[in-house]
Order: sequence, then C-alpha cells, then structure tokens
Amino acid sequence: MNVQTNIPLSTLTTMKIGGNANYVVDVTTREELRQAYQNAKKLGQQVYIIGSGSNTIAHDEGFNGVIVHNKIPGIKAIVDDHESTTLQAGGGEIWDDLVKYSVDLNLSGIEAMSGIPGTVGAAPVQNIGAYGQELANTFISLDAYDTQTDAFVTLSWEDCSFSYRHSIFRGNAQGRYAITTITLKLYKKLPEPPFYESLQKRFDELHITAFTPQTIRENVLAIRADKLPDPTKWPNAGSFFKNAIVESWQVESIRQSNSDVLAFDQGNGKFKIPAGWLIEASDLKGEVLHGMKVHDKNAVVLINESATSYADLAAAREQIITTVRDNFQIVLEQEPLELDQPVS
Repeated sequence: MNVQTNIPLSTLTTMKIGGNANYVVDVTTREELRQAYQNAKKLGQQVYIIGSGSNTIAHDEGFNGVIVHNKIPGIKAIVDDHESTTLQAGGGEIWDDLVKYSVDLNLSGIEAMSGIPGTVGAAPVQNIGAYGQELANTFISLDAYDTQTDAFVTLSWEDCSFSYRHSIFRGNAQGRYAITTITLKLYKKLPEPPFYESLQKRFDELHITAFTPQTIRENVLAIRADKLPDPTKWPNAGSFFKNAIVESWQVESIRQSNSDVLAFDQGNGKFKIPAGWLIEASDLKGEVLHGMKVHDKNAVVLINESATSYADLAAAREQIITTVRDNFQIVLEQEPLELDQPVS
C-alpha cells in the first residue's frame, strides 16, 4: 500500500484543476482498501475513493482527508455456458480494458461502451452508458467494502437502484460503499440492428452489414475519436452535462421555434433531449468561457484550455446552465461528481 502526502488533485483528475489532498493511498487488494479506511478513521480523516479521476471535479481548496486510489486488478470468467459468459473484474481495472477483453472473447453486451474513460469500479456509480447500451443491462452484482459496517458485502442489481446515469452510489448510499469488483453477464449471440442512431448512420454510410462485437467496438471508437477529445491530451471530464429528460409538452413547445430539436421517446410521455443539442442551439458551441472551451465537435464536453481554478469552471458551468434555461426552460444537470465530500 503506497501512501503519499500533500498531492495536487490536478494530477489525479482529468480536468486538471484542484488543490492538494492531505493523503493519497494506492490500494491493490481488498484488505489494503479496508486498512486504508480504518487508518483514516483512526486519524479522523474523511475519505474519497477514485479510479482514473475522469468523472471527478476537484475544488481549489483541495481535500482535507484521504484519497483512496482504487487499483484493484483482475478480469476473469467465472461462469460459462453455450449462451453466455459471466465476467468478474476488479474495481481498479480500466473500463475499456474490460470491454476489449470481452470483445476478444466475441461476447456482446458492453461493446458499444468502448472508449468510455474511467475504471470498472466507477462504472456502476453513474450507470455508465453509450450508443444504446448501459451498464445496468448486463450487470449481475458487485462486491464492495461497506464503510458503515466495516464488512465486505455483495450488492445485487436490485440493490443498486439503477436509473439514467444514477444509482444508490450517487444517491442515498453516497460515500457508504467502496466497490472492489463487478460481475457482468455477457452473451455469445451477435449484435443485431437497428443500432443507436449515429452508429447506424455510420454503418449505412460505410455499407457495413456484418455485425460482430468487434465491428461495433471499432466503429464506436472511431466515432468517439472524432467527437470526444482524449483527456490525456485535452483536459476534460467527458460529457459534462446529463441529457435532459422532459415531458412531451416541453418538446412540443421547443419544436415551435426549433423544428430540428432532437428528442428521443423514452415512453410514459417522457423524452430525452441531448444536452449537446441544447447547448449548441444556444449558440455556445466552440465558445471559450472563463478558460473552458465548449467543444466544437461535441458541445456537451468542456475542455480546460486555460482555466486554473474550480471557480473558472463553476463560472463557465453557470453561464451554460443559465443560457440554456433562458432559451428552453430546461435546467441542465452536471454529470461528473464533485470532490468536496466523501463519495464511493
């Protein structure tokens, strides 16, 4: 277990802002994780657990506590039959490495989530998803350290209460669990069309008609490379705002003045409007606000061009939220978590 002191959070998060953390502890086993939490409790220090820091926004004042850096490794098949394979992966594994592992086995279920930055342990927290797939669709269970009971527990799909980019780990259990492994059930049948709109459009344009998990992965990665900047080259936290879930009457109201509004039927009178569309329709695409650039290829992404503080990011965020609200009466919600309180 490696322990460091007074470490800049800007080096641990992909947005590259934030003050120092008192302690940073790298853990590679369940017992190291437990020990890190127990030691922090003895010292009276609060704890925040991170993976790659790609969905975390740090504050200027830093973190007066212990950052536990989850590096628990391992990917293995634990059940296999003629229809499916169940994989278990350590919370510290890179998410895309797990996707590649599954695709190399010709398994289907998470291939459309190729290229999502972050670690396996972070995936259930916001129920990650992309191009028509989301974690909840293949999720079986996870193992975690329960900080309230000082015990390792297994949580089922039902226990996690997944919804759009949400789970108990962002809700009433925020800060309680540190995820050590997740278990997913993936399938041996080939993917079938129709696919997510932008992915299907690419297939049509390239005249691709034979679909495998590898085909899906290659084309998703190509789309992402064009639309989503590499956080190792351009500091960003991926999609910064959640897509808006609205009522049908709101869609009709917007359509009166914006006939090209993108709205996807979610059933029960609900529609999803991409946050990127709302920001672009507000004439903010490509703008630089307080050192944060609204990505000129995907307006839902904010790139840190010259911002040096959380205050800069907050000012840019509020300007975008206010502009979209004034134009469409929709209040955008931030997707990345804030590192200002203990979170699992």
